[in-house]
Amino acid sequence: MAPEVLRSETSDEKSDVYSFGVILWELATEKIPWGSHNSMQLIGAVGFMNQRLEIPKELDPRWASMIEICWHSDPECRPTFQELLNKLRDLQRQYTIQVQQARSVAEEKES
Repeated sequence: MAPEVLRSETSDEKSDVYSFGVILWELATEKIPWGSHNSMQLIGAVGFMNQRLEIPKELDPRWASMIEICWHSDPECRPTFQELLNKLRDLQRQYTIQVQQARSVAEEKES
């Protein structure tokens, strides 16, 4: 949950964006977020101490950046879901180009 939700403050789409960032983190790391914390520790760490999950250094910086912006302390500074969708589409295009280039290189080596 977003820090503002844990503090029982007003929440909106931007709170869901924070949670989406956690989901992206889970997909990238294949780990359970805050697995060693109980609910009270989690509320304190995220809601009141501004702690965030550790993003692995080896994670593609484009993914790391997207996760980080979802976790901005100020909900108003977090992207909208439409902005995230646009970023995800851009990443998909970039990965598609990389795969096509890798295939071309592999085919040239086989020839």
